[in-house]
Amino acid sequence: MDSLKFENQIAFSVIDSAISVHKALGPGLLESAYKECLHYSLYQKGLSVEKEKPMPVIFEEVKMNCGYRIDLLVENKLVVELKSVEALNDVHLAQILTYLRLGEFKLGLLINFNVTLLKHGIRRVINHREDLKNPL
Repeated sequence: MDSLKFENQIAFSVIDSAISVHKALGPGLLESAYKECLHYSLYQKGLSVEKEKPMPVIFEEVKMNCGYRIDLLVENKLVVELKSVEALNDVHLAQILTYLRLGEFKLGLLINFNVTLLKHGIRRVINHREDLKNPL
């Protein structure tokens, strides 16, 4: 897991910022509000953050832009998918796993802001090393 050391440091910083955003705003807002505030908070920390990062699908060695977008990509290493839903489910997990595989990223955070205590809405997701060689 030493290969995830840098990603884990970024994840810690993202979680810290997400908790601050959640404490300030509380649950019940649209995902877009949390995304903007978290993006701003991470930028203020000096982190490189891309919002709505396009994620193309590669089919038969052809890159196709199908409209998939990563909510936040931090330091070009950590995928952050934000939700504001009643509960996270398997579809949300499948979405972030797909982004990790397509982009060959190692670590992602799936964060649901629609909870009373944010620690109950955070899920750490790992793309196992063997999956990096064969993204699909």
